[in-house]
Amino acid sequence: MATHAPEMPINVDGETGIWTTDALPMLYVPRHFFINNHQAVEEEIGPERYAEILYKAGYKSAWHWCEREAALHCIEGRAVFDHYMKRLSQRGWGLFTIEHIDIARGEARVRLDHSAFVYHYGKVGRKIDYMFTGWFAGAMDQIAQDLGYDVRTVARQTQSAAEEGVEYGVFEVTPKSTLETIN
Repeated sequence: MATHAPEMPINVDGETGIWTTDALPMLYVPRHFFINNHQAVEEEIGPERYAEILYKAGYKSAWHWCEREAALHCIEGRAVFDHYMKRLSQRGWGLFTIEHIDIARGEARVRLDHSAFVYHYGKVGRKIDYMFTGWFAGAMDQIAQDLGYDVRTVARQTQSAAEEGVEYGVFEVTPKSTLETIN
């Protein structure tokens, strides 16, 4: 296995110990610590309810992240979404690849390889990467609004590498009216 230093800037305040990357403060914790906490909450309230909570929180966080990063790096549109997927991949959540994106239409398809959740859970026969779902809709909606589009989206995970016979995760972002019609 080839390794390399992080590809993103990490700064540590000598007085406070606060880590920052780009425009935002960060926390650096072991993966097992984070996922063990995730599993504990899931066991208490159930994966469906936890997914609902995380969707809302993730949506809000992605919106904030995209807004701050776009301003810091003077980027907009597709470049913001690309930057977001790059940073998510660089932070160890997994490798995110944009397979399709049309911001004006509120559409995206994101592939996830090497999910941190799948590495921890293994093949458990269900979609376990739901924490990421709200992130994609929040990012898409912030970018769309910034560009002047009135589209609002929803995201859902359509497959997970934790399911039998599946090698990678997939997330679909669609306009709210489209998904409401499908379901």
